[in-house]
This record gives sequence, structure tokens and C-alpha cells, in this order.
Amino acid sequence: MAGINPPDLQKALSGAEYPANSDQLRKVAEKNHASKEVTERIAHLGKKEFQNPAEVSKAVFRNE
Repeated sequence: MAGINPPDLQKALSGAEYPANSDQLRKVAEKNHASKEVTERIAHLGKKEFQNPAEVSKAVFRNE
């Protein structure tokens, strides 16, 4: 697996409105035609509410 990088995540979450939970962010990523790996990573963040893109990034890349 190649993994995902911060620009992939930024592109996937383009247009997201915050605060948002992982389910809302996953839907935005799917709408933006993000890869399956990106959408799955977002979906596995749990039900936490994120206040901004930096919080999402921190959560996604903490688990790499």
C-alpha cells in the first residue's frame, strides 16, 4: 500500500464544514472522489467531532 499523504487528505476534505464528525467527513471525501484508502481511514476515526482540518490531519496521521 502506498499510503496517503496530507495533500490527498486536504483534497478529500475540500468543502467540508466544521465542526464535523467522521461520518460527515467521510461523505465529503466520497463526494470529492477520494480513494477508498482515504475514506476508510476517515471512517475509522470514531465518532469524535473535529473542529478544523488540522484536527482531522492529526488524527489520521497519528495512526500511521
